[in-house]
Amino acid sequence: MKKLVLFAFALTLMFSVNAQLETPQPSPFSKVEQKVGLTDVTIEYSRPGVKGRKIFGELEPYGTVWRTGANANTTIEFSDDIVIANDTLKAGKYAMFTKLEEKTWEVMFYTDTNNWGTPREWDDSKVAASIKVDVMEIPFSVETFTIDINNITNNGGTIDMIWEKSYVAIPFSVPTDAKVSADIDKMMAGPGANDYYSAAVYYLSANKELDKAMKWIDKAVEMTKEQPRFWYLRQQSLIHAANGDKKGAIAAAKKSLEGAKKAKNNGYIKMNEDSLKEWGAM
Repeated sequence: MKKLVLFAFALTLMFSVNAQLETPQPSPFSKVEQKVGLTDVTIEYSRPGVKGRKIFGELEPYGTVWRTGANANTTIEFSDDIVIANDTLKAGKYAMFTKLEEKTWEVMFYTDTNNWGTPREWDDSKVAASIKVDVMEIPFSVETFTIDINNITNNGGTIDMIWEKSYVAIPFSVPTDAKVSADIDKMMAGPGANDYYSAAVYYLSANKELDKAMKWIDKAVEMTKEQPRFWYLRQQSLIHAANGDKKGAIAAAKKSLEGAKKAKNNGYIKMNEDSLKEWGAM
């Protein structure tokens, strides 16, 4: 009996040692993942709250370097080389530190990401890129510090930070056009219909060399004429219209409309009918 009691006591002791109480973190962790063009951008950071305090100028004094969040380093990772201000930032992971001023913030991308808070000894040689951005005062208070990626286009976006009554936007650009153009040039050595189609649609979206886009989309349609694709024909109509060839645009839209009706694709039916009305053909 004594052995049984000791065994039960040992189990109780083991449970009390190993059990851990989980409670909410004061500054919860957050992760932002965003595709910008063809570039993957990932941000990891902790989100402190205002909690009735005066943040900028008091809790985080002007003239000092802020960790840009709470707890471990706020980090940002890019899958491609990107450009911030006039600095090329190589693909990789960086810590984000911010030198605070009342009207401007200098955001610095630091190669050492293994700090808790700011580095004990700051090393300027580890600043891979930096940018000064204006601070905008907003007419309401944001309780929880937030970083997001917005204003996204094929070629870039902004890293937005907002907390208390302050907002900043850090513009950056990504090498989408260079990557797509290189892939297009490579594929043109032996392209298929899908390659011509994809290249033409990209050039139309980028408003780039539309005469070349028209040649490519015409080639794609020609290669699939035995089994016409109404979505190819739809893009053909738009590209011809963008090149000022209204007659060719109308002809392609009518063929696309016919194919969309056979497929009972209401979305393409409406888009083609809208375009034909716009071009005075309905």
